Amino acid sequence: MLIDEAQSRKTLRPVLEAAGYRVLETADPQVALDYFTTERPTIVFIDQEIAGQDGHQAVRRMLSVRDRKFIPFICLSAQTDEEAYASCIELGGHDFLTKPVSPILLQAKLHSFERVRQIHSDAMRLHGQMRMDQEMAETVFNGAVIADNIKRDCLNTIIKPAEEFNGDVLLSAYAPSSNVHILLGDFTGHGLAAAFGALPAAEVFRAMTAKGFSPQQIVSGINQKLYSLLPTGMFFAIQFIAINHDLDYVKVINCGMPDILLLDGASGTIRQRFSSQSFPLGIAPELEFQEQFVRARITPGDRILLVSDGVTEARNRDNAYFGKARLEQALLDKRPDKSVLDSVLGALTAFCAGAPQDDDISLADIPCVPELLPRWAEKENSLGRIPPASSAPIKGEFVPTTAGSEGDPLEFSITLPGSRLNKTDPIPLLINHIQEMEGLHRHRRLLFTLLSELYVNALDHGLLNLNSEIKSTTDGFAEYFAEREKRLQHLDQGFINIAIQSYKTAQGGKIKIRVEDSGPGFDLSIINAYLQPELNIPSGRGIQFLHSLCDSVNYEEPGNKVTIVFSWATEAAI
Repeated sequence: MLIDEAQSRKTLRPVLEAAGYRVLETADPQVALDYFTTERPTIVFIDQEIAGQDGHQAVRRMLSVRDRKFIPFICLSAQTDEEAYASCIELGGHDFLTKPVSPILLQAKLHSFERVRQIHSDAMRLHGQMRMDQEMAETVFNGAVIADNIKRDCLNTIIKPAEEFNGDVLLSAYAPSSNVHILLGDFTGHGLAAAFGALPAAEVFRAMTAKGFSPQQIVSGINQKLYSLLPTGMFFAIQFIAINHDLDYVKVINCGMPDILLLDGASGTIRQRFSSQSFPLGIAPELEFQEQFVRARITPGDRILLVSDGVTEARNRDNAYFGKARLEQALLDKRPDKSVLDSVLGALTAFCAGAPQDDDISLADIPCVPELLPRWAEKENSLGRIPPASSAPIKGEFVPTTAGSEGDPLEFSITLPGSRLNKTDPIPLLINHIQEMEGLHRHRRLLFTLLSELYVNALDHGLLNLNSEIKSTTDGFAEYFAEREKRLQHLDQGFINIAIQSYKTAQGGKIKIRVEDSGPGFDLSIINAYLQPELNIPSGRGIQFLHSLCDSVNYEEPGNKVTIVFSWATEAAI
């Protein structure tokens, strides 16, 4: 008790001691502060008449050094007016008693503060449990959602959650084709409830990307998963980009988010905007995303900017929005020594000027540079792929490969009718089958590339009769894929057959892939010309690529049947 008047101490002490308290009393503010720091009292009485300058400082010091335990401060005063009560509250007091103190009223106050102390204790216990749950959830979130993102120094991201947990999520992964998939998503709301949706979304995104499914299939898979899990009124707006491993084009879809911006690598200006063309995910179960994907030409050095609506809808103290125009002006104002995100964040910070952050803020600056891509070709060789035995020109006859004496081959085939090819992608299923049966996990990416190249050649040039030379210009590039979609939608005849034979060898194994289509076939003389660099033919890059990776690439007349052989070595044989 910091009380000068002897009568007040005489009244308080017996009531407090009868209630089980040990009483320490003084009229000296410094002694009272020493008692507080050494004895840790559970309740403090302060006489306002002696508080003065020293007393006020002592009380403020007590309030600053107390721990998280609830310690009530009760002011005593002979005054009964409102100013005395306000002075008590201003000093830091929790309650007020008028002198002379009524023992009955004092006992009532003690009982009341005991109830408050118990409530405070329960609240602190629940808060501690909540913090433990949050830390556990954060560990799971970081491990399941963030940890498996691709690690590249060239990627630049900024994530600023409005609360402990982020309702925005940034996912990235490499497809078996070495394409780069990146998704920036924004769940309804923010905090822990919004972050929960990131777990199933990340699981579907990574699993389907790893198996080689197309971007539209991945987005559809996430949508179906979230529709089955999210409560009514909660949805997932996304920006999804798939950068081709040759850095020549990007596939983009925007579902309920701000514009995706394609920035010119040389000037930094906005070359193309991709506005939202689809509903956010989780609203309807059977949304189709094929037509909403846009394919755009890129060149090495270009950049792609992804932003959540926490950027464009950030508000200042006048309740004005940052908006699309200020975002794009920040890009124009970027200094040479600043990054894209530094310029945007600087403009955003200056605009908001300390106003509260309403929503999660996320930005991702994606450079279209070789450093973004996995160096999978070197990795495959280091893991024991047997290099091609010869670089001879492609032959015009089918050369069968006989199974070795070390075991019977694994054989299977699939035939896809033309009417099914507009909605069917057999490559992920074939790769998973080969991988599980033969254990070729290390060579998954390379096998995926080989199979995809064969399948796309058969579909595009065999059944759809498309000419690759159309893609040599920017306008022709868009024209090629628009025509491809048009012809694919009307394809109702023909077929593609894929036959696979895999068997063990002394060094490791071999796999033979034979693809046949019902089209008119390639001119074999032109195919051989593709393999002669001095002719400088602009198309045929896929055929050159196949020939560089395989033991053999053999076509049969009239050029609509091709067989490749690929060898691998076991670790023991390396």
